[in-house]
Amino acid sequence: MEQQQIPLNSAASAGDTNMRVTHELPSEVVQCLENARFLHLATCVDNVPHVSLMNYTYLASSPFSPSPVIVMTTNPASKKMNNLVANPNVSLLVHDWVSHRPTTTTAARRLSGGRSSPGPESRPSSSLAALLFNLNTSAVSSISATINGSARLVDAGSDEERFYREKHLENNTFDSESPVAVFRRESVVPEAQQQGDGGRGCFVAGEEVRVIVVGIRDVRIADWKGAVRDWIITPPGENGGVVDQSQQGVNGVR
Repeated sequence: MEQQQIPLNSAASAGDTNMRVTHELPSEVVQCLENARFLHLATCVDNVPHVSLMNYTYLASSPFSPSPVIVMTTNPASKKMNNLVANPNVSLLVHDWVSHRPTTTTAARRLSGGRSSPGPESRPSSSLAALLFNLNTSAVSSISATINGSARLVDAGSDEERFYREKHLENNTFDSESPVAVFRRESVVPEAQQQGDGGRGCFVAGEEVRVIVVGIRDVRIADWKGAVRDWIITPPGENGGVVDQSQQGVNGVR
């Protein structure tokens, strides 16, 4: 049976109605996490928020956690590191929207000399831009997921750190002959930018980086029509899948 889509209104936005409980992340969130290249990590201390673009690894379970976790690494001197030590509550944003911004109507008219129909010069200027433009206009993209949880620093030098570091490195090492890499190399990306590894060399593989593991508490899925769904993630065997309304708070935070 098709899942109910909750329109965005004050009750849905507050997050204390239409909650679902699960031991696993919804399949569309898992697919999004498996396909996205980066996510956004939001931390906050003294009511001052900070957002970072992060490499990450999603694990449905591990020898150290029966529940889903998200693994990241950071320089121990970074602002996010200081924030996490002071306040481990974090929010993550991942989405499957394509990242290219289509030409606006105003820009199209300006580029076309004021004509109502955009001229050739207003169209995307590269193969990649054209591809992403077409993906946007065909509405292939569908959801964004806001994931709330608690972050912790894994003990340096521990078996747990070695395990998560290995998985994180493996997940962020890419085949140079993959279709995306070949597309980048042969067509649209300047040579100076092709050497970039998405920060893997310094942010993932660096010896001094610390491993961060985020235990997922709840997730909100929003689609491009404004419908929202809220899920609480509980450890296997907890609560029997039933929400205790007396203990439930906004977005699962009591």
